[in-house]
Amino acid sequence: MRPAGPIGSLGTLVVAGALALLPLADATAAPTTIPASAPATASAAATAVTISPVDLDGPAVSTVRVTVTNPGPERMRSLKVSFAGPVGWDVQPSAVPVDGSLATGASAEATFRIRVPERRPGFTVRTFTATATYRGGDGAGSATGTRTQHSGTPLANLAAAYNNVGVTDESDTGPGNYDGEGNSFSAQKLADAGLRPGGTVDVLGAELRWPDVPSGSRNNVSAAGQAVALSGTGSRLVFLGSGVTSGASGTATVYYTDGTSSTGSFGFPNWSFDPANAHGATLVASSDGRNRPGGYGNAGIAYRVFAHSIPLDPTKRVEFVVLPGNGTIHLFDLAIGR
Repeated sequence: MRPAGPIGSLGTLVVAGALALLPLADATAAPTTIPASAPATASAAATAVTISPVDLDGPAVSTVRVTVTNPGPERMRSLKVSFAGPVGWDVQPSAVPVDGSLATGASAEATFRIRVPERRPGFTVRTFTATATYRGGDGAGSATGTRTQHSGTPLANLAAAYNNVGVTDESDTGPGNYDGEGNSFSAQKLADAGLRPGGTVDVLGAELRWPDVPSGSRNNVSAAGQAVALSGTGSRLVFLGSGVTSGASGTATVYYTDGTSSTGSFGFPNWSFDPANAHGATLVASSDGRNRPGGYGNAGIAYRVFAHSIPLDPTKRVEFVVLPGNGTIHLFDLAIGR
């Protein structure tokens, strides 16, 4: 931890290949541009905006560098770079103008100072955003880059987040409370439907596993924004679960090892009564009846488990997932699928 001093007007700008930073305080000093070594050629690539890692060991003033790369096909002119951190974090300067122009393939680097507060206990995700506005280049006029970093440690896996008893034995239904009214799945009827402790579930291109825990113990997560570690690459993140109302939907955020993130929305039908394809979900298993506080009941009514997925960037490695903040979504497992 380092002492935090005044930020002041300390923005600087360099262009890739330059040997020194040029103080922005000198408004008459024009930054040097380094042309690309290769001839300019037409490119369908989008302007790249990348943010350097942010030192979160506050309280301190941390230096952040934002790099903008012009993919062409035209020279980039009137470039201006802005940067922002979490709400309430002071950044100076808020924006850096770039004099001159960038050839195809050339990069400019803008430097900012951000005041980082003292770390909070527990797990915290911080998001930083940089935006470049310009003329020419790829013709889009603007481009944005984000970086997410976290302090603390996500839960080791989904099992570490189990907070609900969703399956009980028909001989001991008392511990169950899947829906907030003391009801739960019957372990016997789930087994009849093919869901047994530790068994695999192959669905939507992923191999998931039914919780390998005794009946009457916590075996699922009522989603409340928990951060769960998950490693791997693939094209989709698959969730196994069901809802306990018709409004069991929300947005999950996936964080990658390169500091970027993506989001996706999904939902599950109510474990009974809703159409099986509600929210676009896929039916996995249907069990007969359920366990009530006084014993097994509701025979002839289906109580179901579903799968749903959100897209992933297949070129990046997943680091952890933040679940939706909707407690009516119940999850038994999640896995990365093809």
